[in-house]
Amino acid sequence: MKNLLRISTFLKPYRWQVTASLAILLTLTGLNLLVPRIIQSVIDDGLVGGETNNLIRSALLLFALGLGSALLNLTHRYISEWIAVNVGYDLRNRLYDHIQYLPFSYHDHAQSGQLISRCIEDVRSIERFAGSSIAELVRFVFLSFGILFVMFSVNPKLAIISLLPIIPLILMTSSFGTKIGKLFFAVDSAVGEVSNRLQENVTGVQVVRAFAREEYETVRFEKANKAVFTTWVKVIDEWAKIMPTTNWLTLISTMLILWFGGQMVMDGTLTIGAIVAFNAYILMMAEPAQALTGLVNAGGEAAAGAQRVLEVLDVAPAIRSKAGAIKLENLRGEIEFRGVGLKYQNEKNASLDGINLKVEPNRLVALIGPTGSGKTSFVNLIPRFYDVSEGTVFADGHDIREIDLAMLRNQIGIVLQTSLLFSDSIKNNIAYGRPDASMDEVVAAAQAAQAHEFIEGFPNGYETVVGERGVTLSGGQRQRVAIARALLMNPRILILDDSLSSVDTQTEKLIQAALDKLMEGRTTFVIAHRLSTVRRADLIVVMDKGRIVQRGTHAELLKEGGLYKEIHDLQLVGQAKFSDEMEMVEEIIGTKPESGKHENTLMQRKSDN
Repeated sequence: MKNLLRISTFLKPYRWQVTASLAILLTLTGLNLLVPRIIQSVIDDGLVGGETNNLIRSALLLFALGLGSALLNLTHRYISEWIAVNVGYDLRNRLYDHIQYLPFSYHDHAQSGQLISRCIEDVRSIERFAGSSIAELVRFVFLSFGILFVMFSVNPKLAIISLLPIIPLILMTSSFGTKIGKLFFAVDSAVGEVSNRLQENVTGVQVVRAFAREEYETVRFEKANKAVFTTWVKVIDEWAKIMPTTNWLTLISTMLILWFGGQMVMDGTLTIGAIVAFNAYILMMAEPAQALTGLVNAGGEAAAGAQRVLEVLDVAPAIRSKAGAIKLENLRGEIEFRGVGLKYQNEKNASLDGINLKVEPNRLVALIGPTGSGKTSFVNLIPRFYDVSEGTVFADGHDIREIDLAMLRNQIGIVLQTSLLFSDSIKNNIAYGRPDASMDEVVAAAQAAQAHEFIEGFPNGYETVVGERGVTLSGGQRQRVAIARALLMNPRILILDDSLSSVDTQTEKLIQAALDKLMEGRTTFVIAHRLSTVRRADLIVVMDKGRIVQRGTHAELLKEGGLYKEIHDLQLVGQAKFSDEMEMVEEIIGTKPESGKHENTLMQRKSDN
């Protein structure tokens, strides 16, 4: 219940509509309470008393009440559903917006399918309850108090007798509400798991087909779907237990009225019209009383949805701009790590430990090291994807936690190893970081990334819509579009996370030539495994087990020996030889080489190694 009360704060913007809805419900309750009294008058005064005019007046009055109630019900239904739809709209927007600002550490452990389920299914259950269910609950409360008031004013003794079966009904409904809330939380969690299984399978369909694991994935989905079925059966079982009991208790109330009320009529202490009216009031209460279990059922579902939604909303965005953050509109590009350590959530060992490094503006820094050495963790700290566990990262001498986050990230261009494109036009994907960029600027960025030619080869050119995650493009094409997206930002700091891994040797040379020009005047961090990139760096940082174990230029590190030389000899020399051979083939196929050119080239490269 407390979760529903918290969600009710979303009703504040619609207080006038809520007030109007409550006023209409109160009016409808009053009109409904008049009907049994009119029937009592018809029997006692019209039929028994012989007043013909009373019959005519009562008939006209009942017609007017029916017409008025119909119009008010229509108005109320429209207002209540309008409120529900707007609450759902606001809640979905709030939830989605909140997810955008949750830290990477949250997304590292959260299942995307569960988040999707919370944004859709759980919000929908709250929306349904905020619409018809909560209105029916309020109507039941108003009607119950009204009926109790009328019944006790007519005959307190008969009122108490007729309401005795209602007491166990209330107790049973309360117990039902407690059980059903827990069951619906289990249902929502199971539905979220189904959503997660579906999302993972659709996203990884190529891997599933490649390994012929369709049957395995079908079994996994069936298990998740079976969990939904099982939890729903438990809900239906609880529902089946209480519904017959509710009907039976209501019937007992009618029997008590007829038995004890009939004796009062025979004793002359109660009129026939009064007992008919009494029975009408009980039947009037019986309908919402029987529906009460359904309302509790809807409330339990909404409470479970609210709990799951609030679990996300209660996660505070740990990484955000502080009040009065420094507005650095033009970074020079100086980056310094001072005593930096990083330990991810729920991990025993630190990913970074004791990192001390100062990079002057406009430098090219290459990061190299074994898998899991902390290279990606290192660059992720610069745009504050994560906050340090200890130490400080500085940009232009300012602690980056003190800098306005949007301004910091707007001056950092990032190209990841796996490039994600959105299901949108190529133009909009390139202009994602700068939606106000002109078409000329988009084309210039694409040309610099060597993407313009293949884009123009599509029938719709830059307006070509790529598939989900850019699957309609090849790996190299996606990478070049991602590079164009980063270049359009005109960043002061450039981060390339092995961004040339998905392109062929010839395309790499074209992109590298463009990057050479564009990296001028920028501080660039490159995670690379190709010798051509590492050799050219102003500073090579060698990492191992979260620490910087070596630093220097290519020549200095080769002379020093150690891990860099081991990596170089094991991995990079082979790449260099392959690159040499490819260049020789290209020269032979292309133009006739000058005498001694190959030998001089090879000798020069061997001396570099």
